[in-house]
Amino acid sequence: MYLTKEEEKILNGEEGYAAKKSMEILVALGNIYGAEKLIDVKSVQVAGVSYYNLGDAGLEFLSDLAKDGKVKVFTTLNPAGMDLVNWMEHKIPEDFAQKQNLVVDSFRKMGITISCTCIPYLADNLPKFGEHIAWSESSAVTFANSIIGARTNKEGGPSALAAAITGKTPFYGLHLDENRRPNIQVEIKTHIKNISDWGALGYCIGKETENMIPYITGIKKASVDELKSFSASVVTYGSKPLFHIKGITPEAKNYDIPKEKVVIEADDIKKAYSEINDDVNEVDFVWIGCPHCSIEEIAYIARLLKDKRISSDVEFWITTARKIKELADKKGYTKIIENAGGKFVCDTCVAVAPLKGRFKSVMTNSAKGGYYSRANNEMKIKFRSLEDCINVVVEK
Repeated sequence: MYLTKEEEKILNGEEGYAAKKSMEILVALGNIYGAEKLIDVKSVQVAGVSYYNLGDAGLEFLSDLAKDGKVKVFTTLNPAGMDLVNWMEHKIPEDFAQKQNLVVDSFRKMGITISCTCIPYLADNLPKFGEHIAWSESSAVTFANSIIGARTNKEGGPSALAAAITGKTPFYGLHLDENRRPNIQVEIKTHIKNISDWGALGYCIGKETENMIPYITGIKKASVDELKSFSASVVTYGSKPLFHIKGITPEAKNYDIPKEKVVIEADDIKKAYSEINDDVNEVDFVWIGCPHCSIEEIAYIARLLKDKRISSDVEFWITTARKIKELADKKGYTKIIENAGGKFVCDTCVAVAPLKGRFKSVMTNSAKGGYYSRANNEMKIKFRSLEDCINVVVEK
């Protein structure tokens, strides 16, 4: 892989340990994937923030980089393993909190914005169409590629951090025009009614287009929150982190409809709900916010909970970015939800928090959230609409 003189100097250690280590990671990655060169990136989103996933080895790696490492481009973080302010209220163990804070301190020393959200595009990190970026979290990567039209591969935590420290990423994969072309048409022949239906649709399409880029027809309109939900589930269940929707996504007009075709009908959506769900009669935990809730979703939850009371038998969490929570505070939504008995949890996500053994079953409107609640925290899943989730928690 070709390196400029500046890049060779970094590789040789002339900008310090962290920059050298980062360039070694990027060169190795570029050689694996046959990249001809490195390119500049405009922003980075780093995953691998939760101590629950990193452990002591990950913490040591970050601490070593933080000794002399500084990011060269605007960089934000994926969710951590706890609410960085109110972790005690959510019963996070103190020893875990101490290690998690050390992780965050390392990122802070490197000049990274401690946003801790999987929806940076709604909080503080919105790229432009066509920009090359290096993002990590799968739903954010898929949204950035598909809805915004920025260009990123799904980076691992170390490669994203290496991109942040050097301002570079290898030029391969979804950075290249030829690799953004759709492989298969998916025709939708049913009405997609709500956010959980979009999650179920992502499940169907992900299974049908494994490791492919779908070109979706039959969708007339979609909100940002619906596309956010779909971006999360379609990549979780199998497709590449890029899709095109005719008449909606910015690059769809650049391509002819692929000849290979699959059809999604009402029965497929119904089957998706059945396959995502476990056999659960009662739930002790209801969680909304995977990906993190937008201000519009929080406003709707507040309307549903106004003058109501959540049962003491069920814990109800809303996960969101801290900046969005602060906006909800100003608009009065937080007070309504907390008066009803709901809890806001910022900076984190149930998928990366140490909750194993704490709850037996979870109800959520997120297909991705269900997948990771089961896989990472061994909870049984009840996947339903937001309205159904609210009906379960409210006292009768």
